[in-house]
Parts: sequence; C-alpha cells; structure tokens
Amino acid sequence: MADSSKILLSGEENGEQIKIDPSVLEVILGIAAEKVDGVVSMRGNLTSGIKRVLGHSDHGKGVNVAVDEDGQLVADIYVYVESGVNVPTIAMGLQKVLKAQLVQMTDLTLKAINIHVVGLVFPEDEDTEENETTELFPKDDQE
Repeated sequence: MADSSKILLSGEENGEQIKIDPSVLEVILGIAAEKVDGVVSMRGNLTSGIKRVLGHSDHGKGVNVAVDEDGQLVADIYVYVESGVNVPTIAMGLQKVLKAQLVQMTDLTLKAINIHVVGLVFPEDEDTEENETTELFPKDDQE
C-alpha cells in the first residue's frame, strides 16, 4: 500500500495547500490501468481478496505509489495480461495512459512507472469443452 505520508500540493497564487494521500493516487492509477487493452486484471493482496468476498471492490489493488528520496512520485503497477499480446507494447501503453491520467486528475507527474507483468491469462476454449463431454461412469451395454 501507499506510504502514510501525504503529498502536498501548494497553490501559487494564494499559498493554499492541498494534502493528497497516496492511496487516492493508487485508485486513480488502478482504474486507468484496468481500462488498457490487453490488461486482464491487477494483482490483488489479502485485503483486496477479503473486500471482493464481502462484495466491495478495491480499485487500488496492484498499484503501489511511493515518494522517493528526491520527493518524486514512483509507481509500481502489477498486472495480468492476455496471452498472445506484445508485452512491451502493453507496458508502454500503460505508462502513457497512467502518466496522462494522473496529470489530468491531479496535475502531478510521475518520475517512473514500473510495470510488472505478474502473469498471463489464457482464454478458455469453450468449443472443446462442449464437444468433449464424457460420462464419468459409462453404462455397461452387456446383456
């Protein structure tokens, strides 16, 4: 999850400050990442699994936003992708979409977006399942 520290946005005109929790940024990035073609799902953890069982959704799962030593934002994104896709193309697309979405929503920039492909998801072949049904205990036709 995100660091407990808040990210400060300061207004240039009147000196006002806005504090943003990194978990808010994780939710923004998580929703944007799930909409990229080729991304099947995000990696969850125990907390997101419990929320899913209870009927809640965890849009921040699979995203970790941290502030590095220089005060810059770094995001780690953990995704499952479809089999047969070009992984570098999906990763570059994710980086582009996430960077644009964060700038649009918060006017913050990311120093780095690290994409971690956790696994591949293979489509299930439905035709073979329907045609290849066999009985568990076949009837004996002997008289």
